[in-house]
Formats: sequence, C-alpha cells, structure tokens
Amino acid sequence: MNTSFNSLSKKLIIAMSVLGMGAASLTVHAQEAAAGAPAASANVAGQHGGHRGGNPAERMAKYQARLHDKLKLTAAQEPAWATFTAANAPKAPSGDWKAKREAFAKLSAPERLEQWIALSKERIANQENRLASLKTFYAVLTPEQQKVFDDSVPGGKHAGWHGHRRGGMQHPAG
Repeated sequence: MNTSFNSLSKKLIIAMSVLGMGAASLTVHAQEAAAGAPAASANVAGQHGGHRGGNPAERMAKYQARLHDKLKLTAAQEPAWATFTAANAPKAPSGDWKAKREAFAKLSAPERLEQWIALSKERIANQENRLASLKTFYAVLTPEQQKVFDDSVPGGKHAGWHGHRRGGMQHPAG
C-alpha cells in the first residue's frame, strides 16, 4: 500500500510540476528550434525528459521575442499578440506543495481519485483557454505569418515526435 501511494504521490508531483510549467513546456522545444543554433539543438538532445534549469518565465520571454521578430507583426496585430502572450504566460505553482501532499495523503482512495479528476479538468480548462487565445491570434496573421508560426511552435516543422514518447510515436515516412 505504501509503495503504491509513494508511486501515486510521485506521479501527482510530476503532473503538478508539468501543469505549473504548462505554457513554458508548450514552447520550450520551439524556443530552441526557433533559435536555429546547433548548440541549442545539442542542448535539447542531451536533456530530453530532464529539468532544463533556469527561469521558465525568462525562457518564455526570449522565445516570444524571437517569435515576435520572425512574425514581423504590424502595429494592428500588436494588441492580439499582447493578449496571446499574456494568456500563455507561465503560471507559478500556487500554495505549499508539502502541505498539499500531506493533505492528499490523508484522503481515501476514492477522494484522491476525485482530486486527480478535478486537477485533470482544471488542466483541460487551461488548455481550452490557451487554444481560444491561439485561435484569436492566429486569425489576425497573414498566410505567410501563419506559416512562420506553424513552423515555429511545437509540432511544427522544427519540432515533433522522435520515437522516445509513450507508444513510440514517430514522424510518418515520406
């Protein structure tokens, strides 16, 4: 029982860390790909799955500055950019994690699962808000800017699956 709780506790801590860095994790791969530097690619290759260190807000700001420059936004597009970047800013974890973990440990198994589901719903709601801000921003971009944006964010031309994720997903042949 203690071993399974420790495993669940570790998974919860990992999941909450990922949630706290959600916006940053969305753009970290693109940030380094957007830089186009071989050193950045080597740095990413050596750190997959590990903590990247540094301040996520600083990494996000640098990435956003590079993307802003690549997009060559007009003055009319700047308000949409500001709204988009504000909606995708890294969120700092809230509260005392040790106290939350201790409170979680005191819950029954059904209560823990209910908490886990509530956290999942919160993550989905955050992702839906980010999607709405992305769609709004994307709509004001020209087709050329959309192509630059598509190629510069995770899943685009410079980012993708490399076979190291669950299920061994890889780029399709061709």
